[in-house]
Amino acid sequence: MSLEIDNLLGMIILLSTIVFLVIAVELKDLVKATIALGIGSALLASVFYIFNAPYAAVFELSVAAGLVTILLLSAIGLIDKEGTK
Repeated sequence: MSLEIDNLLGMIILLSTIVFLVIAVELKDLVKATIALGIGSALLASVFYIFNAPYAAVFELSVAAGLVTILLLSAIGLIDKEGTK
């Protein structure tokens, strides 16, 4: 019974991951798209953890959801939006 609940919970989180990643691709605002990408990566890390891959979950959470999101937000902050330079 517990295995079925874990599989169901994993599939629900996996579907929500796909939803957030599609939202990240479709958004025009880069900051919102980056935040949606970070949320999708964090959800994917939880799927890895539920399916007994803790090392992959920690790597996904620290690198993809953490580092990549911060780097993308930093790069977006450096973009000259008005073209005044």
